[in-house]
Amino acid sequence: MLYSFGIFPMTSFIDLVMYQYGHEQCTPGHSFGPAARNHFVFHYVVSGTGKLYSTDAEGNDLELSVKSGEGFLLIPGQVTTYIADQRLPWEYIWIEFDGLRVKQQLEMAGFSRNSPAYRAHSRELSQKMAEEMKYIAENGTEPSLHLIGHLYLFFDYLLRSATRKKFETGSNLRDFYIKEALSYIEKNYRNNISVEDIAKNSGLNRSYFGRIFRDTVGKSPQHFLLSYRMIKAAELLKLTDLPVSSVAEAVGYENALHFSRAFKNYYNSSPRAWRAENRMT
Repeated sequence: MLYSFGIFPMTSFIDLVMYQYGHEQCTPGHSFGPAARNHFVFHYVVSGTGKLYSTDAEGNDLELSVKSGEGFLLIPGQVTTYIADQRLPWEYIWIEFDGLRVKQQLEMAGFSRNSPAYRAHSRELSQKMAEEMKYIAENGTEPSLHLIGHLYLFFDYLLRSATRKKFETGSNLRDFYIKEALSYIEKNYRNNISVEDIAKNSGLNRSYFGRIFRDTVGKSPQHFLLSYRMIKAAELLKLTDLPVSSVAEAVGYENALHFSRAFKNYYNSSPRAWRAENRMT
């Protein structure tokens, strides 16, 4: 059985980040699962065929046949099992990824728990997407920024080649509010801002804002703001010589002790210990 696998070494990117990737020629009947993933995982079938089993958003059983030139998306938290065909087992390339606007963009392209299938409307775009996936799987030793560039190309081809388009009443207005909120966080995370401040900037009450933010981004505003600050703090610890107190201040914490506690809860390591293990040389 052909099998290659890699782990991306840097997860401090925010908009789009890669975690793992691989290329596998499965044996007949080879299966994976049942299991749930922490991030999105996209499989593109190079040859052969197989089946994906899961449940939809309403809890109904979902069975999907996938063949060469098609693919499937695993949604974070969704329990899935996928099995190679006994007579014509599939060969696939896969990438595990996530990011700031990934959930929203995938939903706009039509992907969801109910619709995980990928069937391209453009053969040319689909082939370019597959080429980017194969390049990543075969060139894991290239510099991180180089691979992130190819990840962006993969994601662009994926979204543009997906056949389904999702349009919902009021979705444009909702997306506007979320973009305003994300922009506000990106510009003001260094300050002592609260969820109330973010909602007020968007012109919404906190309750409604929290609901549409979670539905669109996949995290509560509190969790997202915390994650954003912790990722920025990790970047500063890795790339600079700033003392922990200055890093805390740079990501919106007036109290360095409160920052250290939050960082340890998020990374299971104190800022100093994390820096010692991850410092760029």
